[in-house]
Amino acid sequence: MLVQVAQFILSLSILIVLHELGHFIPARIFKTRVEKFYLFFDPYFSLFKIKKGDTEYGIGWLPLGGYVKISGMIDESMDKEQMKLPPQDWEFRSKPAWQRLIIMVGGVTVNVILGILIYAMVLFAWGEEYFPTQNAKYGIACDSLALQMGLKDGDKILSVENKPIASFGRIMGEIVLDQVKTIQVDRDGEKIDIPVSGNNISDMIKRSKSPFISPRIPCVVDSIAPGLAAALQGFQKNDQIISINSKPTPFFNDVTNILRANPYTVANIEVLRGSDTVLIRTPINGEGTIGFITAPLSNFLKLDTINYTFLQAFPAGLTKAKRTFVDYIKQFSVIFTVKDAHKQLGGFGTIASAYSKEWDWENFWAFTAFLSIALAIMNILPIPALDGGHVMFLLYEVITRRKPNEKLMEYAQYAGMFLLLALLLYSNGLDIVRAIFG
Repeated sequence: MLVQVAQFILSLSILIVLHELGHFIPARIFKTRVEKFYLFFDPYFSLFKIKKGDTEYGIGWLPLGGYVKISGMIDESMDKEQMKLPPQDWEFRSKPAWQRLIIMVGGVTVNVILGILIYAMVLFAWGEEYFPTQNAKYGIACDSLALQMGLKDGDKILSVENKPIASFGRIMGEIVLDQVKTIQVDRDGEKIDIPVSGNNISDMIKRSKSPFISPRIPCVVDSIAPGLAAALQGFQKNDQIISINSKPTPFFNDVTNILRANPYTVANIEVLRGSDTVLIRTPINGEGTIGFITAPLSNFLKLDTINYTFLQAFPAGLTKAKRTFVDYIKQFSVIFTVKDAHKQLGGFGTIASAYSKEWDWENFWAFTAFLSIALAIMNILPIPALDGGHVMFLLYEVITRRKPNEKLMEYAQYAGMFLLLALLLYSNGLDIVRAIFG
């Protein structure tokens, strides 16, 4: 958990500093005074601060974001005393509307560009590995939800809403985000339409950490946990489990289904060891496991990797950023239209848990790119207290050529801050409830 938290804090620090630089640099270009530039918030005290010129640079103790305090601007500092004084040439409120607009969209612009660049460099350094849907030669393994929907073990996914999905890993996302009505499968050579209901999608979201379908693969032992039944009874690496209690188990999901259905019993397990068949009597624990890890997908099915040259990586990074942007926008629709979807929101704990438990630079940078795009979208929402709220008022000013009433902007800022605080408490509260009650 500490490694995940460390990765989250590093990502957050990078994104906050560069986002605030997106405001800071155009503010300085337009000769607007920036009083503070802070990583994290500093109510009552800061961990570090230094003053250079007109600007105090520092690190706060509350890691909920960061900020630049720009003179003559109604922002989260709510410095109303300054706003009562006559405008000065170096203040934000004295600058032309187009300059103020550039200052306000600077942070979001940096987040978008940063997301594209990071994606590009990840693709250049590591390429893009994925499992093609058409390579699932053994078909799919279904969990209880998939079976309830009408899917069957061994079905081969052809399309989702009659749209082929190149990467198997995107099937569930396409179903949920597009709220599709049908899945097309090949079942023993026959094309069948499987209906998808709103309740199915709601259940998929609730089980998002365990995909409702996966590619079927044989059950071959890869590693064995010391001290548990598999080790004690003599299982070996590369043993293939072919039956349990005389029931054929050609695939890994067949094995897990039988083991989970027979906890606290002793099973007769047949394994293929080289050219020999070996029978092993093995106790099954209360969780329906015996203590081994199966060989990975890539041992049985062909994965594809796309490698990019330095120049190819940039358009590929742009494409990946666009897909992230579109998918994130679709999530808003899902939250408001799918039953109980809002209950799957999460706070800082949920975000931190998305990082690898071991330090993995590829995962770290890919998720940082995702967060950069997500932060850009969140910040540009037309909510007072966010960049998008300021942009909304500035666009009103540009169109009408009249400044909004400062009292109105002040009240709107309070309302926006209250809304954001409520969302923060709600999402992090859900994390706490999940941690306590599971």
